[in-house]
Amino acid sequence: MRMIRPAMMAAALVLLGGAAHADTVPAFKGNDTGGIISYSLVSQTDIRAMAIDHCAQYGKVVKFLGAQNYYGGYVSFACRWVPYGASDRPLRVKY
Repeated sequence: MRMIRPAMMAAALVLLGGAAHADTVPAFKGNDTGGIISYSLVSQTDIRAMAIDHCAQYGKVVKFLGAQNYYGGYVSFACRWVPYGASDRPLRVKY
């Protein structure tokens, strides 16, 4: 009985201490199929150029899908292959 109580207290402290940490979400996240941009960046940077540059890394063009225009929302986009009939590959934006 004497050993069980300290062990339970130690386990409770480990569980409570681990639950206090929150994960951070990056403002821009994506891969070769598309991505999301935090809506808070709309007033600070050119999110269209960010998305075009991201998709051009994979040889694709951007298509914006939707926007959640409130605090904590995201702008989502998809990276699509270059449409048929286009003779040039997309340009990569460099600043």
